[in-house]
Amino acid sequence: MEPLPEIVKKHRRMSGLSQAELAKLAGVGKTVVFDLEHGKLSIRFDTLTKILTVLNIRIDFDSPLLARMRAETASTQNPSA
Repeated sequence: MEPLPEIVKKHRRMSGLSQAELAKLAGVGKTVVFDLEHGKLSIRFDTLTKILTVLNIRIDFDSPLLARMRAETASTQNPSA
């Protein structure tokens, strides 16, 4: 899987946005975009989601527990399956 900083940078460039333009659209400081693209680890989650939303990047959480919960929910909603 590609690292998050590279994903953000590629999406931003393919969208034709500068770091400053992306920051303005996301409502964050331009240094936040710079920091994110350079791998800073201490960016707040809500700030990250603002940037990802502008770039139309979705976060998908997955784990064995979530998979089991989905399977259990599906079996209770469709008992004939």
